[in-house]
Amino acid sequence: MRTIRFLFVVMFSFFGGDTLSAQQLAPAEKAIREAWTRTMTRTPHPKAEGCFTGTYPRIEWQEVPCTAAPDRLYPPATYPPFVWPPPQVVGGTNGDFSAQVTGNLSSAVGSFDQVNNVTSETDNLVPNIYSLQLNTGDMTGSPACSGGVLATCRSFQQFVYSTTLNLAFMQYWLVNYGSPSRACPTGWTTVVPNCVITSAGIPVPAQPLSNLANLSVTGTAVSGGNDTVTLSTGANTYAKSGNDNVIGLANTWTTAEYNVVGDGNSSQANFNAGSNIIVRTSVSNGTVNVPTVLTLSFTEEKNNFTLVPPACPYGGAAPAIVFDESTDPGATSKCASGTSIGDTHLTNVNGLLYDFQASGDFLLAQTDVDFVVQTRQVSGAPTWPNASVNKAVAMKMGTTRVAVCLAPNRLVIDGRPRPLASGASLSLPGVFITRSGNTYLFTRPSGESVQTELNGAIDEEFGNNGWINANVSLGRIPMAWVHGLLGNVNGNTGPDDLATRARTVLAQPVSFNDLYRRYGDSWRVPDAESLPAQLCGGRRADRGNPRKPFFANDLKQADYRRARDICVAAQVREGALLDACTLDVAVLGDKAAAEAFARANPPRAVLQLGPPSKK
Repeated sequence: MRTIRFLFVVMFSFFGGDTLSAQQLAPAEKAIREAWTRTMTRTPHPKAEGCFTGTYPRIEWQEVPCTAAPDRLYPPATYPPFVWPPPQVVGGTNGDFSAQVTGNLSSAVGSFDQVNNVTSETDNLVPNIYSLQLNTGDMTGSPACSGGVLATCRSFQQFVYSTTLNLAFMQYWLVNYGSPSRACPTGWTTVVPNCVITSAGIPVPAQPLSNLANLSVTGTAVSGGNDTVTLSTGANTYAKSGNDNVIGLANTWTTAEYNVVGDGNSSQANFNAGSNIIVRTSVSNGTVNVPTVLTLSFTEEKNNFTLVPPACPYGGAAPAIVFDESTDPGATSKCASGTSIGDTHLTNVNGLLYDFQASGDFLLAQTDVDFVVQTRQVSGAPTWPNASVNKAVAMKMGTTRVAVCLAPNRLVIDGRPRPLASGASLSLPGVFITRSGNTYLFTRPSGESVQTELNGAIDEEFGNNGWINANVSLGRIPMAWVHGLLGNVNGNTGPDDLATRARTVLAQPVSFNDLYRRYGDSWRVPDAESLPAQLCGGRRADRGNPRKPFFANDLKQADYRRARDICVAAQVREGALLDACTLDVAVLGDKAAAEAFARANPPRAVLQLGPPSKK
């Protein structure tokens, strides 16, 4: 059977067949083809530079002639702004979901988990014309900028598949290189104030729209080696490789954006009503860390989809972001996540940001008996009596109980400390654990995950810092009634909801007393059920509530200004996140506290807090 199947594939390709209908690939077969594509992108080409093809299921490349560099531009967004909520037109200066990592990317892959109800698409009224673009973010530090205006020059690279040209190729840009009086480097074309150069292309047989679900674009960069674009059609792979020295991508690449958009010249791909696409942008930077989701697009091309927030970030063996886009502006995402960071700022699964400065053991999130996350919040008294931080995050995943604890810094599994080196992993019943530096990622087979980031000096004294940031992701599952401080217990996805354990939604503005007594106390964990106590030391948590609200404006002016400057330097955005960052940097006494806010997506809503009781 394997021989017959192999002969069929070879004959199919030989006679011009190169596409697979999306309906023909069952999920298991799609996963096999994707694994084959990943293997092909790691398989050396016969030559360092050139154009190459591969045919499923063979693991080998054949050299083929390249075409001349195409004369078609895919310009970068002029000034990609921050946009929220996500726009109804994706791309251009509107926005897109992009994945950002710390360190440098060696590769990224853009693909589609699902393509639903897509029956037609046009670009400038021409049917079946679009491009697939895997784009880097704007990058600084490229040697190619050395002859331009260094203060403004940024490099930008695109891995492109064009259905107009039937080619896959790379396009390189020096953005804001200079003015008409400043010539572009030799070999570059001036598109004032930018410079552009395009690689040769590899011919690709025309791909019908019905094969969109099977198409993927991989970009790789090797320092001192080559940059490569690889297009996979599900049946074949097509690669174009060229010298990495064009912009030095391997040493500056931190962000990846992928989408289906118009085919060049700032055009727009328009899909039929009722269509929906689930996009996956996978990233590789040598870690298992969860990538940060940016709401930024870096290309002028667009599509007519609406982004459906939130995007799902994943870490582990295959870090990625996954998100929906739909022509239905009322579509809702099937993933949700929430965070608990700093001293202590919570963003629940509905995107509501609020401060919660109580001390004690609390239920952070729970979907069922096999996914429970609890935190221990410790007061900053006597120095900061109206603030608290996470000192432990403990979980039940399946039959396994796990925790990260401070003083000392340790991982605890079923009551016993378990050393785990950075870069190592553990597979246990109900949970897969990976570590990168002071970041631990706990992933459940059904998709839920918890990422914990240990920060600061680790000791018992709050004044010397030591806190844990936690991110709880529900993955791509139907919206559950999530219980806890990050929860959505009433089943409503409105951003203004804050509900008690009894499913009572508190009206805005929420009074200070209701926040801590009705709401907060309802989510306290009884001593007998405390996972932090069972796993991190057995001591009963100190219980308390702040006496009054505590915000950045309550800091002394000198402390406020110093902390504010640190947050602005870290590029924390204006608004509620900047205020929260300012408070954290001052209270925690560590400029590293700003990093979590620099990575954070803005909230959909901010809690309106009423005054404290006069009693």
